[in-house]
Amino acid sequence: MTRWLAALALIGLPGGALAQTPCLTTQEAEAVTLVALPDIIRETGRVCTTLPATSLVRRTSGPFIARYTAEADRAWPVARDAIAKLSDPRVSMLLLQSELARPLITSLIAPMVVGRVQPSDCGTIDRMATLLEPLPARNTAGIIVAGLQHLKAEKARGTASVRDVPDLPVCPAARR
Repeated sequence: MTRWLAALALIGLPGGALAQTPCLTTQEAEAVTLVALPDIIRETGRVCTTLPATSLVRRTSGPFIARYTAEADRAWPVARDAIAKLSDPRVSMLLLQSELARPLITSLIAPMVVGRVQPSDCGTIDRMATLLEPLPARNTAGIIVAGLQHLKAEKARGTASVRDVPDLPVCPAARR
């Protein structure tokens, strides 16, 4: 999941310079996550063919994917603005206002996120999807973004185990 925000950050950025890029707020990052999740779920189902066809990630229709798709539709305006915030303004005006923007962006993100999934990962992914299934899609996006914020904070502290985590344009989590 850490790869999708890095991929978004590179779409249309002048020189791909993340250090000069504003960060996404928690709400913006969650909106981008919500928009990408239906395609990530579908792509995972295509990769995890070792799972039974009844597995949540293998289903191409039904209440689970419909719930994520409905939330993705609601989140798109905020996600579009968040992506524009990270993009070259010339790209934002041309691409993001187009009807093609959303499918293009999600078609780039999903394979990047799912690209490292190995068949041996599919059982764990299925278990996680089953555990998350009763939660609203917004909660799942919140869990993902909180995890990304944690990884970014650990990387900033110099934690060796997260050294290879890409620099993500997610603002630090608010301290409570």
